[in-house]
Amino acid sequence: MVQRQVPKPAELFELMKFKKPELDGRKRRLEAALTIDDLRLIAKRRTPKAAFDYTDGAAEGELSLTRARQAFRDVEFHPGILRPAPHVDTSVEILGGPSALPFGIAPTGFTRLMQTEGESAGAGAAAAAGIPFTLSTLGTTSIEGVKAANPHGRNWFQLYVMRDREISYELTRRAAAAGFDTLQFTVDTPVAGARLRDKRNGFSIPPQLTLGTIINAIPRPWWWFDFLTTPKLEFASLSTTGGTVGELLDAAMDPTISYDDLAVIRDLWPGKIVIKGVQNVEDSVRLRDAGVDGIVLSNHGGRQLDRAPIPFHLLPEVRRAVGDDFTVMIDTGIMNGADIVASVALGADFTLIGRAYLYGLMAGGRQGVDRTIAILRSEIERTMRLLGVATLAELQPQHVTQLQRLVPVSRSVSEVVPG
Repeated sequence: MVQRQVPKPAELFELMKFKKPELDGRKRRLEAALTIDDLRLIAKRRTPKAAFDYTDGAAEGELSLTRARQAFRDVEFHPGILRPAPHVDTSVEILGGPSALPFGIAPTGFTRLMQTEGESAGAGAAAAAGIPFTLSTLGTTSIEGVKAANPHGRNWFQLYVMRDREISYELTRRAAAAGFDTLQFTVDTPVAGARLRDKRNGFSIPPQLTLGTIINAIPRPWWWFDFLTTPKLEFASLSTTGGTVGELLDAAMDPTISYDDLAVIRDLWPGKIVIKGVQNVEDSVRLRDAGVDGIVLSNHGGRQLDRAPIPFHLLPEVRRAVGDDFTVMIDTGIMNGADIVASVALGADFTLIGRAYLYGLMAGGRQGVDRTIAILRSEIERTMRLLGVATLAELQPQHVTQLQRLVPVSRSVSEVVPG
């Protein structure tokens, strides 16, 4: 029988630890965020609906994005045992230079609309973390502004080929002159995808004050204060900013983009060039044979063609087809460091994060982006230790099984070819 006694105050005090309250509201909410999903919820509370939905949403029924995220959830890891990894090395060499982590920040458009610090916050956080930052053609900070925010780190530039080719050529020259070392030539946006959330919200650049936006802004006055008291939005490639996002993209993009355009850009660009938006094995092999420096398997975060292939599912087959010496990167759907580890194990040389970065930005500006990177770093390191690997090079396909829900329907010859 348990012997009971009167609690001794000294013993009680040993059990009680009082934490000093954090008076900085931004720091307090960011420290409480333990996952990228936590940052997303904070971002949703703090950002007007139209701006948040532009970030969070995808094309049409948003099936491509949903499937991409589900593909990462449907991963089974196979850890090794009795393989101590007290210290893990997360660094990687990518496209001729170092990165302290196996991911960089992907290009995102209209970024200062999400939170006024915009690309400067992303570039500064990337510099502090030792990872690459990518500026979008549709970015709201200039090429030179990003260079100033990340003067000694690795800056990459994402290029759209526009109807007015000279705009694209001049942007290429400016990025090269500013010391950007890699160009992401984007090929999956001949026209704008049908982003229905934006249409329903009447989302435009700059935001228009309607009764709905005013009502939505009432609990978010800090966003409007930041927006109205900082320099107006500027775009690297567009001289006018009126209209919806889709209308802007349709005016800027060109469905006639071809390998001839790639040849011109390659002649203009002195650094590494990768093709972003590759979605099948055949194109991957053709681009390798064309002599580009690498590819990004991507369906544009599900924002272009809905029901597009899942990049993570394509990855193993593409790696087998192009061989080990060709650079293959991947984006779309990454929300956890374990997603990045699984991608590296199945053949990715590098990964890119878009929404995860923007959720952090909306949740807390530069500090929020730092928090995004810290969360992913912690998840990568923990996953590697639990798998029993100390370096990224030790990750192999046998560490991962893709549990696939969407299995293609087999068709007999008689069903395909009329008899």
